[in-house]
Amino acid sequence: MPQLNPSPWFAILIFSWLVLLTLVVPKVLSHSFPNEPASQSSQAPKTDSWSWPWA
Repeated sequence: MPQLNPSPWFAILIFSWLVLLTLVVPKVLSHSFPNEPASQSSQAPKTDSWSWPWA
C-alpha cells in the first residue's frame, strides 16, 4: 500500500513548514497598522444629563 510510505509526505510537510516559517511569518509580523490604538485616560468622561424636549 503506497499511501503508508511516509517519506515523500514527510518531506513535503517539512518543506511546507520551512517555507511558511521563513517567508510568510516575517511578512505578516512586519505589517504595520495605520491606526494604532490610543491609550485611554484614567479619568472618567464627563457626562451631561439628558434634557428631554417633551418632558
